Amino acid sequence: MESTPVNWEVLDSLVVDFAKSENLLEDSPPSPSSSSSSSSYRSRLLVLQIRRSIESGDIQAAVDLLRCYAPALLDDHRILFRLHKQRFIELLRKGTDKDKDLAIECVRVSLAPCALNAYPEAYEEFKHVLLALIFDESDQTSPVASEWSEERRFDLAGLLSTILRAYLHAYDPVFPMALRYLISIHKAYCLRQGISSPISDLTDRLLFEDRDPSATPQENLFEAPPFDEVDIQALAHAVELTRQAAVDSLRFAKGDLFQAFQNELCRVRMNVSLLDEIVHDYCVYRGIADSCIKSPSAAKLANGQSKDCLLNFDSRNSKLSDGEASVNNVDSECAGEANADSVSTQAIDVVMRFALETTNHREDCSTSDANHDQSCRRLRRSRYHSNRQRSRKRWRGRVVKWEVTPYAPSSEMNKQDFMSVLDHSGCRLVQDQVSNNQSILENLNGLEDNKYEILLEIKDLAEKGLAAEVFEELNAIDPDFFVQNPILFFQLKQVEFLKLVCDGNLAMALKVACTHLGPLAASNQSLLKPLKETLLALLSPSEAASTKGIPLSILATSLQVAMSRRLGIEEPQLMKIMRATLHTHNEWFKLQMCKDRFEEFLKIDLLKDVDAPVNNNAMFKQHSDICTHGSSQSTICSSSKLPDDVSSPSPVSSSNEGLIDETAILKIMEFLALPRADAIHLLGQYNGNAETAIQQIFS
Repeated sequence: MESTPVNWEVLDSLVVDFAKSENLLEDSPPSPSSSSSSSSYRSRLLVLQIRRSIESGDIQAAVDLLRCYAPALLDDHRILFRLHKQRFIELLRKGTDKDKDLAIECVRVSLAPCALNAYPEAYEEFKHVLLALIFDESDQTSPVASEWSEERRFDLAGLLSTILRAYLHAYDPVFPMALRYLISIHKAYCLRQGISSPISDLTDRLLFEDRDPSATPQENLFEAPPFDEVDIQALAHAVELTRQAAVDSLRFAKGDLFQAFQNELCRVRMNVSLLDEIVHDYCVYRGIADSCIKSPSAAKLANGQSKDCLLNFDSRNSKLSDGEASVNNVDSECAGEANADSVSTQAIDVVMRFALETTNHREDCSTSDANHDQSCRRLRRSRYHSNRQRSRKRWRGRVVKWEVTPYAPSSEMNKQDFMSVLDHSGCRLVQDQVSNNQSILENLNGLEDNKYEILLEIKDLAEKGLAAEVFEELNAIDPDFFVQNPILFFQLKQVEFLKLVCDGNLAMALKVACTHLGPLAASNQSLLKPLKETLLALLSPSEAASTKGIPLSILATSLQVAMSRRLGIEEPQLMKIMRATLHTHNEWFKLQMCKDRFEEFLKIDLLKDVDAPVNNNAMFKQHSDICTHGSSQSTICSSSKLPDDVSSPSPVSSSNEGLIDETAILKIMEFLALPRADAIHLLGQYNGNAETAIQQIFS
């Protein structure tokens, strides 16, 4: 799993799109899709507000919001009946005489008339719920104990959320949907293969087991034409539904496979608080977001370790009822002042160590004057640091305006009371030490005071193909780095070799090959093949740039990750999740012996393609553009080609699979409720005859 290639630039784009869609970044530049994203964001907030109102028992507030923003939903008497019934219970729950009178009025004016034509069982349910007038909530043996249960609130809130998402098209951005899908497949694969997941501690906390209730289609939709069995089976196995549930989901989506897929994915609940944390950590690591404010998880950890530090975070409003959203109440202005006026002692130690190592090993990196070389290094770092700072955005966090008032310090509080910052490498809150360390800061003027900045500089240089500069920087920081990472050294020198060939400097290119590439390949047999392919560039220097080599973005990330480990910086959790889940996604569909119908829709195919260029305009078009492919494609899954470099672990050969008729596979999957791979195995035992296989099973 560690070696699974990932197109990190594509992931960057997905993450940025998610952060912008959720307003997690400040001062995001407008984009062509900003208007639609803003509309979707407001719709998601509306769904969330209605959900919270129901969960808190304020049913009337939810009804008022529905009447204002989605009045058509109240025309469905099934929904209206459930809302009135829950409102009746909540009024009784308050226990006052006035509320009891309001409950009886609710029965007379709203609940009873609605029960007459909501659905066949509604009137019986209406008579049953009236028993709540005489049986108290505390009586757990009463016939209406289930009606008093607060779980009814959450079920109703989940159902309304499912319906509203589809009605308002308030779907999540591509990134969280893809993450749900990949994690679900990862869990299914590990369970089927009987292996332990290396990321189970993350996935178990990130993806909840329960789902929102499914929306049942209206009765007039039961007359919809039959759906393609390929679509039914694809949906059923993609989101773990029974066949009938998949049919109902397609009916609710009026036959649109991709809309049904989105509806089912968004039913799976996520811990959005944790999602925001891992996204923030990834954004800081990749240089997407400013690192001046640490994620809430680190803040809470730090708060437990340092009792003398203050963090502007209101814990009473930070946790929402169902993990739908988290709220970051860090006062950005105070945090900015603290960041400007204080410094992490651990960061100072790191910079001092870097400065000492740079001084001790300077003669190994350059023959120029040490002072001049140090000045050049400082200027270059300052230039890259300035460029990156301009491109990075400040992390805003998830703020729900109607619930949260940003925390502001009182006028009596001194500025020094808020001069605390998060140490990004140690997750600790440290006090302002500027006055005590002024001389140290002066000596270190011009050098980076954060390990992240050094790593991002190296990443930037590698992405631009400046191999010599990368080697110089890394060798100055850690002379043993390339001794411990010979593969990365080979790849870096490979980039340098190809650049020299492309520039026509063949003599210097041969020197690089003789001095570095040859000895490395001689000591590592796995490097002989890439060495031979690299040397072929000498035959046609004009085409050297197109010679197959490691993509610069992959090399840059590999260098960043390896150097992070050397400096004690943990790799972002999101990178671990993506490597593991993309690996199991490959393995899962090798077992299923077909192509994933939804990987293009969720950009999973681009995440796997390390050579795919990133085009934001093309990547983040409306989902409807993708859905126009139609839900009833006559794609023969069994004929889909698998990557040439991976062999299926299945005992059924690809040639035998090709002889099995697709209709027979679908028939076995439908009648026996088997996964595709098991259906193919079974048919292989009966020469592809579905009828014979079914008869033998039931005989």
